[in-house]
Amino acid sequence: MKAGTEGEFDPAFASLAQLHADALLVGNDPFFFDRRDQLVAVSALHLVPAIYEWREFAAAGGLASYGTSFVGMYRRLGAYAGRILAGAKPADLPIEQPTTFELVINLKTAKTLGLTVPPSILARADEVIE
Repeated sequence: MKAGTEGEFDPAFASLAQLHADALLVGNDPFFFDRRDQLVAVSALHLVPAIYEWREFAAAGGLASYGTSFVGMYRRLGAYAGRILAGAKPADLPIEQPTTFELVINLKTAKTLGLTVPPSILARADEVIE
């Protein structure tokens, strides 16, 4: 599915029923992040279980999120800045990939969608929103 404008959200979600899609994985995109409240609302309107990359989506009412922790990234950024301010050359510093990921489950949304989240998933979650 593609949605590059706010006006394309509703048609994209409406077409999910025609495709017999049971769920949606929303990709990481600044466009979606900036419009997360609208995206989560459209998902709820169409009763589509959607999983997102950032915890802010689950906090806004999305079913779940699994992705890089902003807090973890900012900590690494601070460590890098500290090394540079201490005299390290940026070109000499290694490129790092995220190492901290978080799973957030919104049980209120799961209940609204008529879904039961298995206890094994809840046990692995970093945060459960009730």
